[in-house]
Formats: sequence, structure tokens, C-alpha cells
Amino acid sequence: MENKCGFISIVGRPNVGKSTLLNAILGQKIVITSNKAQTTRKRMRGVYTDTRGQIVFFDTPGVHKPVDNLGEFLIDEVIESVNDADLIMFLIDASQKIGNGDRWIINNIIKSKNIIVVFNKIDLVENENKLQENIEEYKKYFNENTCFVQISAINKKNIENLLEILFEKLPIGENIYPDDYITDETMRCIACEIIREKVLNNTKDEVPHSVFVNIEKYEENDDIDRIFAIIYVNQDSQKGILIGKNGSMLKKIGTEARCELENTVDKKVYLNLNVKVEKNWKKNKKLIKNKLF
Repeated sequence: MENKCGFISIVGRPNVGKSTLLNAILGQKIVITSNKAQTTRKRMRGVYTDTRGQIVFFDTPGVHKPVDNLGEFLIDEVIESVNDADLIMFLIDASQKIGNGDRWIINNIIKSKNIIVVFNKIDLVENENKLQENIEEYKKYFNENTCFVQISAINKKNIENLLEILFEKLPIGENIYPDDYITDETMRCIACEIIREKVLNNTKDEVPHSVFVNIEKYEENDDIDRIFAIIYVNQDSQKGILIGKNGSMLKKIGTEARCELENTVDKKVYLNLNVKVEKNWKKNKKLIKNKLF
């Protein structure tokens, strides 16, 4: 059997399950998940390897109309990942009808590309006729050779069938990374994302969208890693919410993040969190260009 290897970009609207799918394929968590929009803010790379070959996945930000410099950057990240990929996996929420956002993605980002259309969240569709109606509507926008797959990423349903199809469509080639390689993200980056995930899951309204995390210092030792991080927000009022009464919210976020980090690095972690205000950071082109968010 000839070895297959290539790059696949996972593209779709916010909250269709891109990160959940990638984690399910890899069998472990490398990208954060949340029901909040803009959870993924930059292209994350995950590597899947088995006897058939190797797939390098790009998990991309959810495509939405940009309203600031950050939004424009997120769209650029998606376009760049599409241009770098051998195959585009267009992920769709099977429980929802096609919308203007989906049409915009089809016409402006993935048009004329090598595409496989994946309907996720089939576990949420109680009416099979409704699912088929949604699929037929999408088929109008693609040629007759386009492959359509139904999955449930959260339940890992039909994932193996999806992988079989992906390998079939990838070019023959040697593996790019070692067989045990999962991601090229550094622990500094992973720590930032884990902390931000805990903020996303514990706060509401505008706070989750107004936060970015920066690791000031990451000290690796044999028995313990020491991490010093700052959580930045847009406004003073958001700082108060994030800290909470007597520091309760920040303590909860820190505890949850530390526990997950300890599971990730398989040793003790000391995590020091502080909150600072960086007003209008989403309009800071220099910060966004350097991917410091």
C-alpha cells in the first residue's frame, strides 16, 4: 500500500465543531473548545499518523464578518490555511439550514478548491428528512464529484469512515513528521490557550471576547513547571469581573487551568495569574500582527 501524506484545512462558521473534530481524530486534546464564538484565533496544526500515512490538519478560526483588526486577521488566517492545503474539509452544522455565512465561505474562500463537505452534529438532528433536506440544499453549490460525509465529532461517530475518505483523496508521499508527532505548538502557546479556554468557559457577555493571554515566563524543571501569565482585557470593568469577589473568579480559572496543564505535562505546575487592562487591543495592528493575542 502506497503511503499518503498531505495537508487538510478544516474550514467553517463559528461553533460548527472544528476543534472538537480535530481533537476526536487525534485522540487527545490539542486545541481548546468552547460554545463561544472566536474560540480559535489562529491556525493550529495537528498531525495524525497511522499505517495509511500522515495527515497534517489546520484547525482554523470560525469564518464570520470582521468588525475590527482581529476579525480581519482571523479571515486572513483561514485564507492562508486554505491556500496551503491539499484538501479542504468544509465543516457544517447538520442541524442548521444553509445560511449567508455558508454561502459566503463557498463563494469567497473555498471556491474551486479540492473539497470534502462534512456534516457534523448529526446527533442533534432528530428528523432524518430535515437532515436530507439540508444536504440537498448544500449539494446545489458543489459539483457532482464532491464527497459528502455525515459525522458526530463529539460522539466520534463515523470518524474512521471520514479518515478513510481523506486518505483516499491525499497525494502519495513520505511522512513529514515523526510517527509520534501530534502538534508543533509550543507549551507556551498551549498554556496560553488552556488559560483562555478557562476564561471562556467561566465568563459571559463580552468578557470572553475581550481577553487575550500572554505568558511572561515559562520555567521548565524536572519536577515542576512554573508559569507566569497575564490575562489582558479591554476595560477596567472587565478586569473586576475576571478577578471576582475576593479573587474568587481568578482563583477558579487558575485552578482549572493548572489541573489541565498538569495533565498535559504530566508533572506539577505552579501557575501565577494576573489581570491587566489593554484598552482597544483588538485594534492594535502590531499586537495582532505578532500574534500576541
